[in-house]
Amino acid sequence: MSEANEPAAPRGERIAKWLARAGVASRRDAEKLLTEGRVRINNAVITHPASFVQPGDLVTVNKKLVDPPARTRVWRYHKPDGLVTTHRDPEDRPTVFSKLPPELPRVVSVGRLDLASEGLLLLTNDGGVARALELPSTGWIRRYRVRVRGHVDPAALASLAAGVVVEGTRYGPIEAGLDSRKGENAWLTVALREGRNREIRRVMNHLGLEVSRLIRIAYGPFLLATLPRGMVEEIPAKILREQLPGDAGDGGSAPKRQKR
Repeated sequence: MSEANEPAAPRGERIAKWLARAGVASRRDAEKLLTEGRVRINNAVITHPASFVQPGDLVTVNKKLVDPPARTRVWRYHKPDGLVTTHRDPEDRPTVFSKLPPELPRVVSVGRLDLASEGLLLLTNDGGVARALELPSTGWIRRYRVRVRGHVDPAALASLAAGVVVEGTRYGPIEAGLDSRKGENAWLTVALREGRNREIRRVMNHLGLEVSRLIRIAYGPFLLATLPRGMVEEIPAKILREQLPGDAGDGGSAPKRQKR
């Protein structure tokens, strides 16, 4: 067979995606590492995100060897309030990642919960999968139990299903219902697909309600259930495969769209 007819050698995997799957950084942050000249393949500095990693290549970041991506794993974590969801906090506040068991590999969070929020936080060793699970286009619903102070107007809650504009920011549809009320405090169940920074707090404040407690009880098909505060539990590989069809470690596989 002539060289012209020989099949082309596989190109491997794009370096930014490879680094994300290895848990080094998100794809966006990996691309920043590239532009800063901090990534090498086989001791050659790589600056372009279209560079490819082949099996057996040696990849270093900041001159430290990076292990090849392991199989995709996802954990449920019951985040207590008082922790920030970041690896390093400039204000030196306690972080989620500083409180995780030492035997866990390096993980990234799927979305965030702010300092005062608690409940279910998904963790994964695959940055690409984390990004895929965060996208509103996956259709995964985030559910919360929310304690508020103030007068709850059921009609105002129902109107959130059409979306709402708060201080110039447009928020998508939010399902909110009143569960119970005692004096000036009430418990709501709130569900949304996007989950922007402090979205629930800002929307409730827009309705004249002060959020005093916010607990995420579900992220897509994964539930907080009875997981104790501060505990981590890995999602079984079989269940993960059912929710991430195809190659779960690919980082680009879309989760199954959640039925309403």
